[in-house]
Amino acid sequence: MTSRQQPNRLSRRSLLGTTAAAGAGALGAGATAIPAQALPGGSAPVSTVDGTLPRGTIVLHNGVIHTFDDQNRTVSGVAVAQGRIVGTGDSLGQLRQLVPPGTPVVDLAGHTAVPGMIEAHVHFVSLAIRPGYHVVIENATNIAEIQAMLAARRADVPEGQFVTAMGGFHPNLFAEHRLPNLAELDAAVPDRPVLLLQGFTGPSVTNSLGKAYFESAAVPSVVGADGSIAAGPNSTAALYNVRLLQTFEDKKRSTLDALSYAASVGITAVLDEVGFPIVGPPTPDQALSNFDHYHMYDSWRALHNEGRTFIRLQANFLHNQNDINLPELTQRLRNQYQLFGDDLMMTGAIGEWGAPGDGVGPVWARAQQLVGQAGWRNNNRALSLNAFAAEVAGYEAVNAQYDITGLRWRIDHVPVVNKDLLDRMQALGGAVQCGAFSFMAGTGTAAGAPFRTILDHGIKAGIHQDGVHIAPLNPWFAVYYASTGRNALGNLINTGQQITRDEAVRLFTRENAWFLNMEDKLGTIEVGKLGDLVVLDRDYRTVSDEELKRTKPILTTVGGQVVHDAGVLRGSGG
Repeated sequence: MTSRQQPNRLSRRSLLGTTAAAGAGALGAGATAIPAQALPGGSAPVSTVDGTLPRGTIVLHNGVIHTFDDQNRTVSGVAVAQGRIVGTGDSLGQLRQLVPPGTPVVDLAGHTAVPGMIEAHVHFVSLAIRPGYHVVIENATNIAEIQAMLAARRADVPEGQFVTAMGGFHPNLFAEHRLPNLAELDAAVPDRPVLLLQGFTGPSVTNSLGKAYFESAAVPSVVGADGSIAAGPNSTAALYNVRLLQTFEDKKRSTLDALSYAASVGITAVLDEVGFPIVGPPTPDQALSNFDHYHMYDSWRALHNEGRTFIRLQANFLHNQNDINLPELTQRLRNQYQLFGDDLMMTGAIGEWGAPGDGVGPVWARAQQLVGQAGWRNNNRALSLNAFAAEVAGYEAVNAQYDITGLRWRIDHVPVVNKDLLDRMQALGGAVQCGAFSFMAGTGTAAGAPFRTILDHGIKAGIHQDGVHIAPLNPWFAVYYASTGRNALGNLINTGQQITRDEAVRLFTRENAWFLNMEDKLGTIEVGKLGDLVVLDRDYRTVSDEELKRTKPILTTVGGQVVHDAGVLRGSGG
């Protein structure tokens, strides 16, 4: 136990001792996952709540707190009791009167705070069940930092188990514009096998132990002398062989890692858009985005039943059948409730799609009819103007039969729009989600979402990155991209479509809450809302563009419970 650690425990059942240990390696250098840690100067730990107090009870003061409420107020303090915000304002004395005696009071020391950030289109379950002892490397800036992250993770990896990093990173994020090679991975982790797999199906890279393992596996991979594994069958075979080692307890550990990482970047709620569904165990040809959609949330559900989840999940249902009878979607709509559960875990609706086609074909059209007839929320994705136009027309056809104007139907990604299509979507009570994943564009010429056009139009809109396969989860990359128009290489690719930093954060908070049907509970800091807040290490309004994308939370709360604590702030008893 270090001098900064005390044997205090959070009031959340069983959270400490599991989440802290499981999450530390996933966060990367300089971050901690809810340790029971005291703060400098001998003050009481921010993370500690006396067991006699109601859960989710805390006061934050002396900060610059952007509420994003109707008046767009900035206040210096907020009080949370039993998970909900009970007061905001500038008087610490008045805030203390709203909570029980002994409530922890945290001095923000002038730091900026915003509402908890909401990812309204993400494939988060994939991160939650990543095989191996997973490390999120998207925040590394060079290979040396990747090596440090992998080496730190190695500390809790049993012999024979893999250290992994998979999904939403890209060489464009790193100074060398490449992944580490075998020698560099050996230097970081010499005594455990390592696999780094980019995107859905690679390319990948491994170290010496991994190379020996993959070459001798039942489904072998061809591994280069430098540890490289080509994208496609060789990378998916390597992924398959690591998946074979994964137990259900491993999936629970990985889920806790994913929750801890989300908290460490300020994401407090996600709308999961699932992945490409399969049924049964993995096979060597399956991508990182393939998993059994009947059991993909089992580890999350188990943790939730144990009271150990701490990021809000809403889970959509994606259906991929090309059968015009759509038997699976039909049964889903007959036998499933949408928006069923509690504030930490609930079902969503239909999305990323109810049938393949992106607006084209009789099966896609039939799926929209079924969803409209059932009165469910619905979303699809458009990757071109033609797809956007076809989907709007499909929605209008359904609306001619069944009124969908109150169901919050939406279209995501929308890389190209025009006024006519936005007008027609708005007339349907619909909305669009601006995709920010072009931040990862490799060529430096790809255009991104037309943020300025969409916001100036006035249609209901949000923002998403479509992580964690093709893009990062960290929302500050998207805030950087939306406000500068620059990609990970620093190239200007979205000329004339930049929005302000406040507009980007507002999309990630207040506006994204609507897409979860939770705008009455999330997205702003005001009385009655759930106590989801993020305290930042810098003022996102004034820092340079380069510093903006390095913004990090130093404290994150969900329902007033501290779920990420970097050990920067002072706390005291009330």
